[in-house]
Amino acid sequence: MRHWLMKSEPDEFSFQELRRRGREPWTGVRNYQARNFLRACQVGDIVLFYHSNCEEPGVVGLASVSKPAYPDPTQFDPRSDYHDPKSRREDPRWSCVEVRHLRDFPRVVTLADLRSHPALRGMLILRPGNRLSVTPVTPAEAKAVEALARR
Repeated sequence: MRHWLMKSEPDEFSFQELRRRGREPWTGVRNYQARNFLRACQVGDIVLFYHSNCEEPGVVGLASVSKPAYPDPTQFDPRSDYHDPKSRREDPRWSCVEVRHLRDFPRVVTLADLRSHPALRGMLILRPGNRLSVTPVTPAEAKAVEALARR
């Protein structure tokens, strides 16, 4: 089992919306490295759900991968903001996974919390210039984030 951090702007798709729906495809990733991380996801992998570009950015809860990578349907939809006219159905460029809600954290683990914890200094999200929406997280990092949520 692997661990991942997936970022979403709450006004685009929030963790509360995932809770309401139960499960949802993680579509719209248009960065090749993040896409490759999605393709490495397996059913049962744990997802730290991170709200970005909001008043209080941070990890708000846990999800899990409920369906492995498959072609992202938004790349083929001309009405979608994520349409890619160069992508072909026989050789799609972009992938998505399905995620399902596991549990809300009792409190948001803020970006400041992440930065202040010694065990999290290596997290990709904390590296200067990193804007990837999907990044791997070590088991130790995931455990530290969960401990911070209970603090």
